[in-house]
Amino acid sequence: MTNNIIDRIYHFNLGRNPKLLELKYKAMRSDVFTFYRGTCHLFYEDFPKDSPLNAAPPVWICGDLHLENFGSYKGDNRLVYFDLNDFDEACLAPCTWDVVRFITSVIVGSHALKVNESEALHLSNSFLDAYSNALAKGTPKSVEKETASGLVKDLLRSLKNRLRPEFLDQHTKQKKGKRYLIIDNKRIMEATEAEQQKITKLISNWHKSTQKDANFYQVLDVQQRIAGTGSLGLERYAVLVEGKGSPDGNYLLDLKQTKTSSLQPYLTLPQPDWSSESARVVAIQQRVQGTPPALLGVIVEGNKSYVLRELQPVQDRVSLQAWDGKLERLEKLMQTMGEVTAWDQLRSRARQGSPIADDLIKFAHSSDWRNQILKYAISYSKQVELDYQEFCQKSSILSS
Repeated sequence: MTNNIIDRIYHFNLGRNPKLLELKYKAMRSDVFTFYRGTCHLFYEDFPKDSPLNAAPPVWICGDLHLENFGSYKGDNRLVYFDLNDFDEACLAPCTWDVVRFITSVIVGSHALKVNESEALHLSNSFLDAYSNALAKGTPKSVEKETASGLVKDLLRSLKNRLRPEFLDQHTKQKKGKRYLIIDNKRIMEATEAEQQKITKLISNWHKSTQKDANFYQVLDVQQRIAGTGSLGLERYAVLVEGKGSPDGNYLLDLKQTKTSSLQPYLTLPQPDWSSESARVVAIQQRVQGTPPALLGVIVEGNKSYVLRELQPVQDRVSLQAWDGKLERLEKLMQTMGEVTAWDQLRSRARQGSPIADDLIKFAHSSDWRNQILKYAISYSKQVELDYQEFCQKSSILSS
């Protein structure tokens, strides 16, 4: 494998929408933390095959755990939770892989957090303490409004006043009592007529085959959606459907193409024979989260597959800048994220190759892995900085 960062990024992103790919590269040039978020594949390409961290118990991981991959959502029981929220790279892998990627994100993202090196290490240890303590107890829990604290509690409390009509007004315009998506080329970009027809037909065929409510899923508008960092350039659509009635009962859906996990080339553990890549994402998300999100589904078109989910008024992330100079607020956030990570790994135990709780409890009580994670995260964060500098200097090649 070449060490040329530009070559590695170019080959990984081959075949993506050029206009959206340029947006991805522009975002990645903005700061090193966004670069890290957009290059999960580099992290696993570089991760040493002989690392002792590879001997940790295998669990179902999200594969791309970092500071921005936690958030709120409404479950299919209509309650709001705080949990992991991105499973594009999800697979069965050593439990340490998610943890070391997260700790590296804390160190790489220290400037985004506005903390110094010493504080970043302190926050990393707060996460590791909470993760190991929760894992050692062996009992998964969930974070909802009544059980949240600190910045997460502030987030979940703020969501109660978000109403669907106001959410729809932010993303749509009305004409003669019907809503249409607002094309602003920031969050929504115009889809071609062929794309609109294709997605409308896909959803129509899907709800017929799954016996979903045809009236609810009647498509009113389809446009391209601009969201995320790592997945930018893949097919993604915002879909406005009739829902519970026009205009204020309409629902917004996200339809996102799924590709093979970027961890796949480096996995040594047998993986299930998923019917599609989107089936992999949805199945792992359902076994990891305490309560799966509302309207989560899989749509297949030939050799392509898509994850369908609801875009919700209550969907949001914790503001990483909202700690107001009080480090204990960030400490509590790290503790919550550490607990959620452990609980999700425990929740998916004993499923298709993952261990029983006793194995994870035993691992939590061992000590070597913590120092190994910190040592590698500190070392690799320096490599990320070098890669970022090279990318900024040479990324114009990718647009030529």
